[in-house]
Amino acid sequence: MRVVQMGCGITGRVCAEHVVKNNKVSELILADARIDAAQDMIDRLKNDKFTIAKVDANDKAAVRKILRGCDLLISAVPSEYVKEVFEQALKAGCDYVDFSVTQEALHEFEKVSKICEDAGITAITGMGSDCGISDIFARYAANKLDAAYEARTMDGDNASAEGLDFFTLWSPIDMLEEVTTPAAIFRNGKISYLPPLFERQIYNFPEPIGPLPVYNTTHEETFFMPKFINGIKNADFRIAIDDNFAQIANMLMKLGLHSLKPVEVKGMKIRPLDIVVSLMPRPVDLTGNLRGHAGVIVEVTGEKGGRKAMVKVWTILSHEKAYEMSRTNATGYLVGTGGAVGADLILSGSVKGKHLYAPEMLPAEECVAMLPKKGVEVKEEFSYL
Repeated sequence: MRVVQMGCGITGRVCAEHVVKNNKVSELILADARIDAAQDMIDRLKNDKFTIAKVDANDKAAVRKILRGCDLLISAVPSEYVKEVFEQALKAGCDYVDFSVTQEALHEFEKVSKICEDAGITAITGMGSDCGISDIFARYAANKLDAAYEARTMDGDNASAEGLDFFTLWSPIDMLEEVTTPAAIFRNGKISYLPPLFERQIYNFPEPIGPLPVYNTTHEETFFMPKFINGIKNADFRIAIDDNFAQIANMLMKLGLHSLKPVEVKGMKIRPLDIVVSLMPRPVDLTGNLRGHAGVIVEVTGEKGGRKAMVKVWTILSHEKAYEMSRTNATGYLVGTGGAVGADLILSGSVKGKHLYAPEMLPAEECVAMLPKKGVEVKEEFSYL
């Protein structure tokens, strides 16, 4: 099968390295506006299934051209380009996997699913780490209970980088937008919103991460878990944000530098947040200079045998190990591996319905079994409360 992957950054390179090992793949085309990371990976792996194409995700004609004869499109682009790439998959009639969810798919899932059905494609959305692996963990945990009514997702990272105190290991524009917009929570069966960085809490992540300050942010899990896991009445997502990052984010909001609305500067229209991001290091440039661990923890509370119970499922990976395996960081490794699991499900035929899948709709036990084979160790804990 001919597979095209748009994007080959810190997540894409991981996904590609997994997917190229699939026996069903005859060619894997790595398409990106910047081809240095893709070339580095090809030089390292020396696999003749790889082809590189210099393609900008915004260039519709170039994307259409590369999708001719494509069986599966993997979208590993930043979230602002996901919708455009998805629309190209629909026009090309090729199956599709992405790592993040468009606003339309998040809030009008059935409508987008019908569009996929009409186009005759199998599509999996939000199949990264969180969302993605986290949603799989929630489904897996809920399956172990007689009833589930609460799901909590925690994203923790204690990374340090020599000489830097303000950086992110995810897309800088996505991360800064996430922490400067109202945070969605699902309480008593309804969505409501908290102000950005509203409540600082300490969560004790499993070792070797340990206790970290966490904040609610808007994430796909808050919408998808209640929608696709029966009985969930409360759900939220919290991410570890160190005090320095939180202080800077609050200052950006006070100054209006978090805005994506263009302002005029010396006759030029510029989005304020783009200026901030341009001064930050790219995550791909931090690889090899990181110490610490990243982890995703999901706690699902419900009932088992008539008693209140909780199933906790998690994974933790060191940045050093991620660099050793794929020249990336732990966050990138987990996101890319989630995407590769989704791709493998389509390539193997395990998932073949011609519609849109959220991660909670996928075979959770099969997905969890695949993760250790791709270098992601999964742990679980059951307890009565």
